[in-house]
Amino acid sequence: MASEGAQDDRIAKIASKIRVIPNFPKPGVMFQDITTLLLDPMAFKDTVDLFVERYKDKGISVVAGIEARGFIFGPPVALGIGAKFVPMRKPKKLPGKVISQEYSLEYGTDIMEMHVDAVDAGERAIIMDDLIATGGTLTAAIMLLERVGVHVVECACVIELPELKGRDRLGDRPLFVLVKSV
Repeated sequence: MASEGAQDDRIAKIASKIRVIPNFPKPGVMFQDITTLLLDPMAFKDTVDLFVERYKDKGISVVAGIEARGFIFGPPVALGIGAKFVPMRKPKKLPGKVISQEYSLEYGTDIMEMHVDAVDAGERAIIMDDLIATGGTLTAAIMLLERVGVHVVECACVIELPELKGRDRLGDRPLFVLVKSV
């Protein structure tokens, strides 16, 4: 694992806590397992703190977290910067009225949803997930928020798999990551 950006001892510690599991969930995949990061309270805190430090004075009012691991990092970051947390979920998981966005996967399509009353036009948001691979889910979240007039300031992930070029799918939207896989 290698870090992006400034030299910070916390990033090296975070990277060292991410376990790589070969051939999971299928042959050829090198799964980036964050559960080992979550088992270390200081490394987990450092992860959250790095995001809070980046976004605390940026006027962010929405932290949108992508199901499911965006739900792990998004809420503590939202609390740390004084923003609301908005879950971006798979279909039929949210009660009440939702807005949906279909998006392409490597094989087929999927749908992401959020409550229609979760955000207001003009709000400033970051979108959080644990990892960016191909960029499909982050792109869907951007499209969903922008459709209702939210300004997506940046996408934020703990890990990036640069060889899958997900960053390229985000267009001109910035992406901040703590750790790049090697």
